Amino acid sequence: KSANPQWREQFDFHYFSDRKDMLDIEVWRKDNKKHEELLGRCHVDITALPEKQSNCLELPLEKHPGSLLMLISVAPCTGVSISDLCVCPLGDPNERQQIAQRYCIKNSFRDMKDIGFLQVKVLKAVDLMAADFSGKSDPFCVLELGNDMLQTHTVYKNLNPEWNKVFTFPIKDIHDVLEVTVFDEDGDKPPDFLGKVAIPLLSV
Repeated sequence: KSANPQWREQFDFHYFSDRKDMLDIEVWRKDNKKHEELLGRCHVDITALPEKQSNCLELPLEKHPGSLLMLISVAPCTGVSISDLCVCPLGDPNERQQIAQRYCIKNSFRDMKDIGFLQVKVLKAVDLMAADFSGKSDPFCVLELGNDMLQTHTVYKNLNPEWNKVFTFPIKDIHDVLEVTVFDEDGDKPPDFLGKVAIPLLSV
């Protein structure tokens, strides 16, 4: 019930400078659980923004009244990684020892924002639902922690995909929940939902 909403949400996207990506933003209005209406969209050329500073942008919505006010910062990504199982970041005993030292009790108050990090090995899925007429699916896996999101590659025509990827997230809130969702890639259409599991960090 607001024409001037304030969200004050922060989202972290893992941007690689060799890509010429645009940041696409859409604003939607929700009447009820079933009806949604697009109120407008805008685009930001990430490559045109100065790095290592907060860029305050007022973005008019295309073909619709209104604008969005955003702070966008382009900075080196720390603490986030995607790797193959054979080169797992925690596989090196020396690195494990350094991490144990970094998070020992005597260093607890050195950096209050450095809570720790979560490493997730996404190995495989078994007996997924068939989403295609061929009796197969094209599954990929999405991991979300807070407002961080990473995903695997797609394994085509397979109900028992193996991804064998290792994902590392910085932890910003120990009460966050890791959500792991499996989707079926469907070309230009939105992906189909194949299943989901939620794991509270406090249970790990």
